[in-house]
Amino acid sequence: MTVLWADRALLPDGWARGVRVGIDGAGRIGGVARDTPPEGERHAILLPAPANLHSHAFQRAMAGLTERRGPDPRDSFWTWRQLMFRFLDRLTPEDVEAIAAFVQMEMLEAGYTCNVEFHYLHHAPGGQPYDNLAEMSARIASAAGQSGIGLTLLPVHYQFGGCDRRALGPGQARFGTDPEGFARLHEAAGAALAPLPADTALGVAPHSLRAVSPEGLRAVTTLGHGPVHMHLAEQLAEVEEVQAARGARPVEWLLANMAVDARWCLVHCTQMQPHETRALAATGAVAGLCPITESSLGDGIFDAVRWCGAGGRLGIGSDSNIRIALSEELRTLEYSQRLRDRSRAALARPGASTGRVLYDAALRGGAQAAGRAAGAIAPGLWADLLTLDGAAIDLAGRDGDTLLDTWIFAGDDRMVRDVWAAGRPLVRDGRHHARDAIREAYAATLHRLRDAL
Repeated sequence: MTVLWADRALLPDGWARGVRVGIDGAGRIGGVARDTPPEGERHAILLPAPANLHSHAFQRAMAGLTERRGPDPRDSFWTWRQLMFRFLDRLTPEDVEAIAAFVQMEMLEAGYTCNVEFHYLHHAPGGQPYDNLAEMSARIASAAGQSGIGLTLLPVHYQFGGCDRRALGPGQARFGTDPEGFARLHEAAGAALAPLPADTALGVAPHSLRAVSPEGLRAVTTLGHGPVHMHLAEQLAEVEEVQAARGARPVEWLLANMAVDARWCLVHCTQMQPHETRALAATGAVAGLCPITESSLGDGIFDAVRWCGAGGRLGIGSDSNIRIALSEELRTLEYSQRLRDRSRAALARPGASTGRVLYDAALRGGAQAAGRAAGAIAPGLWADLLTLDGAAIDLAGRDGDTLLDTWIFAGDDRMVRDVWAAGRPLVRDGRHHARDAIREAYAATLHRLRDAL
């Protein structure tokens, strides 16, 4: 039994002092007590740590490479997408493993303890399957073995180039699956996860309503019992295409044709009308929000005020991974609401500060979307934990929810000192235990890819 002791800790019923947390040999929280004398490992501020619910690991190596305007005078998500297609065509399985290990390490150092990987890069350039259908899934799993992060792997079903069922374009050839082939790939991906710890999970990800047929969507969601994630209502052009092809807007069509429930995570949802926001919130599904990427790609602003007012659940992901910054994701979400509505403390509630509301939501929604028994310091849950630097000058004299407000709105992830994923101590004093080796492999990969765009 590992024993952690914290001067202050955030428990399910609020802040407590002198908190003793026991972690059993399986990586679960075995017991929690408050008002106890110091013992074991001593820490100033102990928090439950969230899952990163949406990531495309390979895009980390593109960070900073897409900030020049192309020949189109109006650069957009769609022009960025063409650059992404060109980049990924250069990636080998070894590249993907090195990139994934690096970004997972960054996630841990930022305070995330689980990587929910929306994984669609399946095949060799040109679309030829590898001898092992799940070669690329195995590389993500191997990266998680190096970094130690908890992993929820979501193999992606990517069937068509649009709602008219056109063939995938050259840049999409490495993604392509038909329902039967995807079922085999999904099974092989499960086998690739077998060497990882018990907190590993497998789900499915029908990419989007544009890329998957209605019958394909139904078939994919019957595979296993894990989470179901899908991009939904991210771009205006997407909404218009789905509406023209299926006679309804994406959210309307999904709710009318699928039994959406708490197993689902719908990613982005930046193009919803008020009635869609309320209806989707009522299903218990998680809205998977990626505010830094949504800002980068000009997706739009998710209506978090209305969503939370309707009892909706949300979580945070790093998506394109151009910045791995947990506190910044939360801050950007709140600031987007303030800019749109010309307000302040947009998501705060009576008795709960803005930072507390954001952090609680990320914990609950992230755990649900990851299919992970975590998100709180409570017996029986995985010991997904982080500490904040009690010596940080901005935290001096702060207490309770103000600690979260200060970290999220006045600080950054340099305040994160120690991180445990399912009880595994992976970050100490702000540094991942395998940082040097992981960074070296990533640097070599970047050097090889330096001319990819």
